[in-house]
Amino acid sequence: MNKIIYDLKRLNSETNGQGASEYILLFGGVVVIAIAALLIYRNYFQTSTLSSTADVDQLRSNLTSRG
Repeated sequence: MNKIIYDLKRLNSETNGQGASEYILLFGGVVVIAIAALLIYRNYFQTSTLSSTADVDQLRSNLTSRG
């Protein structure tokens, strides 16, 4: 009976690998949040015309028109 109690106490105090487990859970949480954000903004990305060239040209014209 004492061996069982000793083993349980030893298991309770063992913390090897706890840091790695926490990092894995944190990384998983970030991935879930990123996927949720993509699902929420999916329509924006599908319907928008993302063109960096047009955006830069519009920015330049706005800056030059303001003087």
